[in-house]
Amino acid sequence: MKLVKIGSKNFKKLIDRNSHFKKRVTESVKKILDNVRLNGDEAVVKYTRKFDKVKMKPKDLRVTECETSAAYQNIEPEIVTTIKSVMENIDKFYRKQMKKSWKTKARDGVVLGEKITPLDSVGVYVPSGTVPLVSSVYMSVLPAVIAGVKRIALASPPNKYGTISPYILVVANLLKVDEIYKMGGAQAIGALAFGTKTIPKVDKIVGPGNMYVTEAKRQVFGYCDIDMLAGPSEIAIIANKYADTQCIKADLLAQAEHARGVSILVTPSKRIVKAVKREIDKGYVILTKNMDEAVEVTNLLAPEHLQVMVKNPRNVLRKIRNAGAIFIGPYTPVAVGDYIAGPSHVLPTGGTARFFSGLGIDDFMKSSHIISYTKKALEEVRDSIGKLTEIEGLPKHMDSVNARFK
Repeated sequence: MKLVKIGSKNFKKLIDRNSHFKKRVTESVKKILDNVRLNGDEAVVKYTRKFDKVKMKPKDLRVTECETSAAYQNIEPEIVTTIKSVMENIDKFYRKQMKKSWKTKARDGVVLGEKITPLDSVGVYVPSGTVPLVSSVYMSVLPAVIAGVKRIALASPPNKYGTISPYILVVANLLKVDEIYKMGGAQAIGALAFGTKTIPKVDKIVGPGNMYVTEAKRQVFGYCDIDMLAGPSEIAIIANKYADTQCIKADLLAQAEHARGVSILVTPSKRIVKAVKREIDKGYVILTKNMDEAVEVTNLLAPEHLQVMVKNPRNVLRKIRNAGAIFIGPYTPVAVGDYIAGPSHVLPTGGTARFFSGLGIDDFMKSSHIISYTKKALEEVRDSIGKLTEIEGLPKHMDSVNARFK
């Protein structure tokens, strides 16, 4: 591991790690998105042939019912049982997040409120590089289902045979997602955002991905909404002298399994640094003066996954402000959150946990403010509106109020 000193150039690069792919990737993604926006299906199949080495026609992009049915023949029956059990955990967690419409009425007849409505359509991106990320299907789709989204379109890159992993298809089918497309990368994000002849556009795109997918989501924001910038994956571990070095090493190495995964250890313990640095090649270690400085550094890093491996984790937890998901104690590896705990593993990366949250029910719902005044209530605020419209130089606004009293 590379020892990084606080305040050094490497430290600043770690804090600002989300900018490392800006220029080259930004330009490449823009070119792809422009092509998809102008040429639709033809551009999608062109990039699928170029990047995934798969030849297909536009009509082949959408997965058929026969392909989904056949997928069940290619997986072990017990896998279905396992996945159903895991989805129960996720369902329980997200049911707690559900919001309801509300309103309040004052004595003068004024009614104020908020109408909560699920989004009409959502696109879910599921990575499938060297291995299919099956867990990303239920982690992304299930909150949308619970929120009440009517149309869910799933996109995942095809393998060399021009098909999608049977595990992805089965999980999507269990969640009643019947709109599945064999496409990946920036071209998939563009197709979902702009729409093509074959692929209707969506209102929002969610899900993790590599730097090209993440950059594409950033660029299509405005054509549709996005959940967050989610990828590549990362972990930060706060540890003190009481932490188990074997667990620390195992957790850092687990993160390194992800393509371009980032592993960071923050600790005031020289013993921990020495033990871990000697045996692990990839990743970064930051030695701090004390635990308070370790927390301060971690808040600057704003990591996707944060493991708190100290004797009194609750004391540290109170001081953490920026993290996608926080894993407390020695028996809570990130793998628990990745697969079965309940909260989605779709989390903000690259320091964006400073202002993004993990995927939740709110991502699939929107609110409309409700305002209703009586004549008496409007009369009482008439003078105030007049003064404000005069300051802003908008007399017609005041005319719209006065019209009610003629």
